[in-house]
Amino acid sequence: MITLRRIRRVVRHTISRRRHAIRHGYRSGLEEKISRQIEEDGLVVLYETDKISYLVPERKSVYTPDFKLPKPNGEFFFVETKGIFSVQDRTKHLLIRHQHPHIDIRFVFSNQNQKIYKGSPTSYGDWCAKHGFQYANRTIPDHWLEEGESVDELDTTETK
Repeated sequence: MITLRRIRRVVRHTISRRRHAIRHGYRSGLEEKISRQIEEDGLVVLYETDKISYLVPERKSVYTPDFKLPKPNGEFFFVETKGIFSVQDRTKHLLIRHQHPHIDIRFVFSNQNQKIYKGSPTSYGDWCAKHGFQYANRTIPDHWLEEGESVDELDTTETK
């Protein structure tokens, strides 16, 4: 049985987790968690470092990806964390993909099985698969992190 006390405790915990993340420069607890994961794997955390311009029909917009992970070959990919993947977010990412097909954007969802809207048969993961985006549930997969350039490698290349 769910009591009012239990609901208040859950709400307080969620709010305090978000406040903690905001205090550390992130917009959500999931972003902070992913940042820690990148750091613990020995990679440099590049949070919201880039702005990607894209056109919404009749309107120019800018998108700031959450994380940028450099690769040893000089290329990079972006990791976008999502709790709620709204229709506006999905539209934005399709526009960016169409206008910048060379940019590699990957998603980490707090729940990849969440439906894109109530009653939909399509989950966030299904949507990504359909549109050719790589995605993961709750954490960055190890094979993505292995593609990244470690902090040690960055330090070595910067001193050369």
